[in-house]
Amino acid sequence: DAFDGGNIEFVSQETTGDGALDVKLKVRPDPYTELEKTNHLQYFAFRSTITSPDISSVTFRILNAAECSYPKAWDGSTVFATRQLRDEHSWTRCTDTKYHDGELQWTVTNPSVGSTYYAYFPPYTYDRHLQLVQDSVDAGAKLDILGKSLDGRDMECLQVGTGSLKAWLIHRQHPGETMAEYYAEGLLTRLLGLKTNGSVDGFTRQILSKFTFYIVPNMCPDGGVRGHLRTNAGGANLNREWASSPDYEAPTLERSPEVYSVLKKMDETGVDVFLDVHGDEALPANFLAGSEGCPNWGPRLEGLHGAFLASYSRANSDMQVKIGYDPDEPLQGKMNVCSNQIAKRFDCLSVTLEMPFKDCISNPDPSRGWSPGRAQQLGASVVEALDYVEPHLRTTEEFWTNLSEKDAYVRPASKY
Repeated sequence: DAFDGGNIEFVSQETTGDGALDVKLKVRPDPYTELEKTNHLQYFAFRSTITSPDISSVTFRILNAAECSYPKAWDGSTVFATRQLRDEHSWTRCTDTKYHDGELQWTVTNPSVGSTYYAYFPPYTYDRHLQLVQDSVDAGAKLDILGKSLDGRDMECLQVGTGSLKAWLIHRQHPGETMAEYYAEGLLTRLLGLKTNGSVDGFTRQILSKFTFYIVPNMCPDGGVRGHLRTNAGGANLNREWASSPDYEAPTLERSPEVYSVLKKMDETGVDVFLDVHGDEALPANFLAGSEGCPNWGPRLEGLHGAFLASYSRANSDMQVKIGYDPDEPLQGKMNVCSNQIAKRFDCLSVTLEMPFKDCISNPDPSRGWSPGRAQQLGASVVEALDYVEPHLRTTEEFWTNLSEKDAYVRPASKY
């Protein structure tokens, strides 16, 4: 695991008489999280090197899979593999992955001599992050360094557009949810024409005249480099650091400077619409989690949420409306959770967007599952949904009384 974003502990290996290799591994835990009183663990990424052509098969066993943060999420999960670490489109799924007797197992037959990389989801490396930031600046984005992480890395915010409405999108608060930064890359590529020498379509130009985007591609750079699942270098779960809890002050420069600096900038600019982009281990779908438990949830925010999600699902069928977290009951939302805090603080449409580690139930693809490329496309297509709700974000009219049935809010459920 001695590479950017790697995580694994080697335990032992044994070769049988027929050339089969059995490799035993453990996921390395994150630092202790003071607020949640636990060590999170689930994300892994590592390199396996075969030096002899006489190896007939390799079986990998993650021995502590049952001790991970979300052990039930292993059911239906498939491990990624590639021989080209830097090519995000080269990763394919090990479809024989199984969770059995507390272990996550998969077998590779007739392995090629050389190195193969395996991961819970393909890494998004820090050097790729830095290149994304530079490419965005070269294409016209304004770069703002909001502060420093605990390990001293820059907290970059990319500003794009000239519109009066402020759209904030942050990604990868949980560093092991690497699909979130692929999403950011897809969005920035569309807004800035990163793959077309700066050329963008007319619709995108119109969006850039309506919105000013503030995009944080990576909220937790230290955790990403260290291969953590959910925490920064000091063990803070950043998505629980957006407000103080009883006997726990947050955010602070000492424990969560990443959140502190971003929230300070939000207070300066204001927020009219907000997305916090994540990945979910258990549910095999893309979905939104709303602010139903916030004190200001009502017909306005319900209407915005419903119209935004419905439009998003029409723009990209990888997004869907029925599956998601069971919403908080009225007034029961935790205000230290990012999207709840932003919804209440700025009285705006504020959602957590979740993408699956597993295959995507709405458009299954067993050989690749949910992938970096599809995360990029989902990021690009959020533009249509933002444009759809733009007239309603700050209007004083009761727009929700005139929404069509196709835009109605649907209460999601985690059972599917």
